Amino acid sequence: MQDYYEIRWHGRGGQGAITAAKILAQAAYLEGYQGVTAAPSFGAERRGAPVSASTRIATQTIMVVSQVETPNVVVVLDHTLLKYDEVTSGLVRGGWLIVNSWRHPKELALGGDFNIATADATRVCSSLGLIVAGLTVVNTAILGAFIRATEAVSMASIEKAIRERFSNSEVDINLAAITQTYEITKLEKIK
Repeated sequence: MQDYYEIRWHGRGGQGAITAAKILAQAAYLEGYQGVTAAPSFGAERRGAPVSASTRIATQTIMVVSQVETPNVVVVLDHTLLKYDEVTSGLVRGGWLIVNSWRHPKELALGGDFNIATADATRVCSSLGLIVAGLTVVNTAILGAFIRATEAVSMASIEKAIRERFSNSEVDINLAAITQTYEITKLEKIK
């Protein structure tokens, strides 16, 4: 268990970045972390517009309430957001960039001293029917890639958080999305 994680989430309105940030915080608490926070970053919120959120998890109480500026993990729910510099801005050396993408991490051709994980969460969720109002919702699925890359929380803690948050009819499909995304995650560590 690492002492402290600062995670910044980037997605589009309707993809569930804020919900994913909260689920991860809940799972971290269940894992035994004593300090957990999750917060959205508000701007012009609308379906399809870029949105961000943050999660902090720590072995001790967290006293910081500001937005995450130097994350050690950045999670990107829509790979097209990588064109914006602020997505990877501040990502610490040796941190993780986790991207919902069908591409191998090397194919993203991103410069930086950070590790990259990719997983096609969109394909997984589409095949499972995780679609709301015509939009494929990848937020829970990408948690599988997060677990695979960081090992910050266990699959068991994520499962508990999912069971507490969703109704019985939604639990199995979300857990399947997480597990399948975990299994297809590709990792590229810096040398």
